[in-house]
Amino acid sequence: MQEKTIEKNDLSFEDFKEQVIQDYKTAVISRECSLLGRREVLTGKAKFGIFGDGKEVPQLAMAKAFQNGDFRSGYYRDQTFMMALNLLSVEEFFAGLYGNTNLEKEPMAGGRQMGGHFGTHSLQEDGTWKNLAEQKNSSADISPTAGQMPRLLGLAQASKIYRNVEGIDIAPQFSNKGNEIAWGTIGNASTSEGLFWETINAAGVMQVPMVISVWDDEYGISVPAKYQTTKENISEILKGFQRDEMGDGYEIIKVKGWSYPELMEAYQKASKISREEHVPVLIHVYELTQPQGHSTSGSHERYKSEDRLNWEKEYDCNVQMRQWILESDLATEDELKALEKEAKKIVREGKKAAWNEVTQGPKAAQKEMTSLLDNLAQSSSNRSFIQPLKEEIEQLGNPEKHQILRAGRKALRYVREENNSAKSELINWIDNYVNITQPDYSSHLHSESEFSALNIDAILPTYDADAEDVDARLILRNNFDKIFSNKPETLIFGEDTGNIGDVNQGLEGMQEKYGELRVADAGIREATILGQGIGMAMRGLRPIAEIQYLDYILYALQIMSDDLATLHYRTKGKQKAPLIVRTRGHRLEGIWHSGSPMGGLVHLLRGIHILVPRNMTIAAGFYNTLLECDEPGLIVECLNGYRLKEKMPNNLGEFRTPVGVVETIREGEDITLVSYGSTLRIIEQAAKDLLEVGINAEIIDVQSLLPFDINHDLVKSVAKTNRLLVIDEDVPGGASAYILQEIVENQNGYKHLDSKPQTLTAKAHRPAYGTDGDYFSKPSAEDVFEKVYEIFNEVNPNQFPALK
Repeated sequence: MQEKTIEKNDLSFEDFKEQVIQDYKTAVISRECSLLGRREVLTGKAKFGIFGDGKEVPQLAMAKAFQNGDFRSGYYRDQTFMMALNLLSVEEFFAGLYGNTNLEKEPMAGGRQMGGHFGTHSLQEDGTWKNLAEQKNSSADISPTAGQMPRLLGLAQASKIYRNVEGIDIAPQFSNKGNEIAWGTIGNASTSEGLFWETINAAGVMQVPMVISVWDDEYGISVPAKYQTTKENISEILKGFQRDEMGDGYEIIKVKGWSYPELMEAYQKASKISREEHVPVLIHVYELTQPQGHSTSGSHERYKSEDRLNWEKEYDCNVQMRQWILESDLATEDELKALEKEAKKIVREGKKAAWNEVTQGPKAAQKEMTSLLDNLAQSSSNRSFIQPLKEEIEQLGNPEKHQILRAGRKALRYVREENNSAKSELINWIDNYVNITQPDYSSHLHSESEFSALNIDAILPTYDADAEDVDARLILRNNFDKIFSNKPETLIFGEDTGNIGDVNQGLEGMQEKYGELRVADAGIREATILGQGIGMAMRGLRPIAEIQYLDYILYALQIMSDDLATLHYRTKGKQKAPLIVRTRGHRLEGIWHSGSPMGGLVHLLRGIHILVPRNMTIAAGFYNTLLECDEPGLIVECLNGYRLKEKMPNNLGEFRTPVGVVETIREGEDITLVSYGSTLRIIEQAAKDLLEVGINAEIIDVQSLLPFDINHDLVKSVAKTNRLLVIDEDVPGGASAYILQEIVENQNGYKHLDSKPQTLTAKAHRPAYGTDGDYFSKPSAEDVFEKVYEIFNEVNPNQFPALK
């Protein structure tokens, strides 16, 4: 049942009064947290602070309108909102400021993000979903300005899907018939970012239940609104988005940020419209202040005029709310003073408890390390070097983990030639401490649940005896058909994805069969296509976001890198977004349609599986695998492979290509050739030519760049052939360098090499247009032949005389 919004008319005067006073207490507590938080940073107990002072009262109003199942996608000043919903305590606020890695004490991020970044837990301990429809939800914040906007669009779209698509069995756990709102918050200066405008436009087109609050304090750090926004007024320039009899659009509400009753009315109105009608709403909250400036890295007195500073003191939202309470006879001066005194005490005690908690472990380790170093000094001939380390650790008033560990590791240098029990004890302590502590900073880059992609067993495609050779696109199309038929929570969307069935007809007829919401066209806006996928995946759906070409990934790369790739990590395993990103690339022609930025993607998208199938059967198997796991993945189909012939499997939707597993596609004894995607077809031709001159090459398709060869099959091949060449259409130092490091260094392939390991890549520039442009820009079969022959010429010039 949808929660009933509590309004003044539903309450007795005493109940109304009690709620107002409690709201004010929350505002005072939040403000005191900001004030003491800044002090903790400036005294060195915390590293950095960015706080929500000046935004307290509008956030109280937003919290009143927020219901179970709703999602927040905000920025780093929403602490009052979180406190008002009992999603953030004073102690947890300071635990975040101090970087406590204990997730029970710092549930927002387990110390992985700076304070002011908020989130709730969507997952149980075993990685399964909680009942998100029965709790209030906040997607995990990120720091990049406006980076929260694309995800907000997807969180709102999920409600539209749950309201309008029938047969989604999982729905009750995630939605109450699509009645949920996605609430976004953003600073007025950040509305200058392209991601804001892209999201605003997309939400207006899609008509999704999204309420976006713009906190307008007229500055972006030190830069005033006149340099940020046309007319210095975001709601004014968005008037064209206002819905009217001419068409759909936004409801736009403008409200003063210091008026408690007006804010309450505005947010209740926005909630009703968006929740019932599925209309996006923009609330421009203006005349806000920022009493302590942008952050602890500067002072606003440097850039605000005396008149502005005086105005901010008078129209501070907490000051104005206090004055309104007194004028409305809801409390006396003495009662408010007592409340404020109590609130300050609560914050001081919470701060103290958080500090004691975060320092308890390091202080215990400090005592242990002092004792270990003392014992080591007593038994070592280098006592004069070890003793100062011990004294340095002993004198630390507020020790940190790295200081303690560093002292122990340095001490080992002085006893490297000694053997005694004190040294052994120190080594054991260090190893144990690292094993216990490192996961606090490094766990959950990928799923650690039973639904990890690495736990999905391979299932081979099977074929009828008279299996037909078909255009490979049909294997994808028919496999998608099976997916959509068997999994009603799946959907796909992107440019040209819906009506025409994608540019290569891999979705031919799917929109007609499954409807415009499940197989959908999207505008030319890659960042928010990704955002749609992230948000819907965070709410239990299984979206596939299609980016038309690999080059266009660059438009969405920031969102993929900063949000999707880090989500599971930055929440320490408490949120997930198992989004599949579909694109196509390899061996294209022309500067703007032939990029192969795999090296960049491999390094920027750690946390996302990057899969590079050489044909459509393997690609279809990857889709089937990823839909069984709880992790995000990027699948790059071969653009020049859709019309090539492949046999049609008879177990569509069921066969699975394992991630992180390579495939040997040609056995050989003389040299190991490694590549992926369309380049393999060129290498196969070169291998045939090499056989004519007596060189028998082994060809291995890596298939998966992230994760990479989890069974270490590549080093087994190198051990057999003793020679290695990595071929890649990426630029020099791109994915080929990554692959080479994996084989030579991480798999210890260097031990087996009789020749220098080498790479053959594209030229340093993007490919020129046309077939000739491709030939002269990327490795050709002749390039592969000559590179391999050159290696053997060096080995045996008599048997392999120089070609030129």
